[in-house]
Amino acid sequence: MFQKGLKNVIAAETAISLVDGEQGRLIYRGYAAKELALNFSFEEIAYLIWYGYLPGDHEKQRISELLKNNRALPSHVSECIQLLPCNMEMMSQIRTAISALGTEEFGWKPTVEQAIRLTAAIPTITAMIYRKINGEEMIEPNMEFGHVENYLYMLTGKRPSPSHTKALEAYMILTMEHGMNASTFAARVVASTESDMVSAVTGAIGAMKGPLHGGAPTGVIDMLNGITKKEEAETWIRQKLEKKEYLMGFGHRVYRTRDPRAEALSEITKRIGADDPWLELASYVETLAVQLLDEYKPGRRLNTNVEFYAAAVMRAINMAPSLFTPTFTVSRMVGWTAHTIEQSMDNTIFRPEAKYVGKQPTENEGSLKA
Repeated sequence: MFQKGLKNVIAAETAISLVDGEQGRLIYRGYAAKELALNFSFEEIAYLIWYGYLPGDHEKQRISELLKNNRALPSHVSECIQLLPCNMEMMSQIRTAISALGTEEFGWKPTVEQAIRLTAAIPTITAMIYRKINGEEMIEPNMEFGHVENYLYMLTGKRPSPSHTKALEAYMILTMEHGMNASTFAARVVASTESDMVSAVTGAIGAMKGPLHGGAPTGVIDMLNGITKKEEAETWIRQKLEKKEYLMGFGHRVYRTRDPRAEALSEITKRIGADDPWLELASYVETLAVQLLDEYKPGRRLNTNVEFYAAAVMRAINMAPSLFTPTFTVSRMVGWTAHTIEQSMDNTIFRPEAKYVGKQPTENEGSLKA
């Protein structure tokens, strides 16, 4: 059987998440991701993804302390980051710094302890690289802050507002895990060779860096900045569609309904920005765009995807566009590490075949001569 890109080919069994495109559902370990994002913390859902059940009070405190205690970077990793050139793309610097963490403690088989170490370290790595690129001093982690609050603090040097922390936390929970996507598949392929967890997530970061997978939702911001006000929205969108140009933030390879992650982020943006004209414009444009897409492309079922409201959230909390994909990476570390562990529990090396389409030798070629 030949399936280009392995589309629709089932290559593994997983109990971590279900991506139901037809019904528009994203399930983490038996729970709707939307409800988890609205009602729980990053630490609690990371625990759920790794262990398979929601933590009690004692377990919640323990996972929080472990993530805090693993935030600091070894000196050789900090030195490595300082030596990387500023004209090296940010995701490439993150990939290199994560790779530098790969000491002998990350041997086969992968463990939850290893997953915690990587998940705790990547916000510190990302913040350090971001501030270095911008000519600013590194900010040490604050042990009083939770995982997401501390990440925002290390980026800016200021304690973020509770509403901004909650908005980013919801986004990071919703992007924590998403089935057998390209970067997760890359991680599981590497893990299937019985390589270490650091190598697996380094491969995943390489896949996430590609614009077809982890591309930042800057196109949505450009669209909304181009429209500027409600009265201009219909004309702007119709012009795009009549030129057969792609409308950023709509349509998804898997979901045939509204992306459930977009639903949760829509609720979050309403909570944090009831009086924000930009968020009000985003909501209006979403409704209008879905109507016009149905008019211009009937039957395509092009609904809002997570990229649309990710842009709204990132803009609302004043996050630089250069941090969009790195922040996606910070959250997805949980899913990658969980899949690496799951792969090791019933491992078979990935070894698909390739269909040869090259030339065949002919009978009259005779022997080859030098």
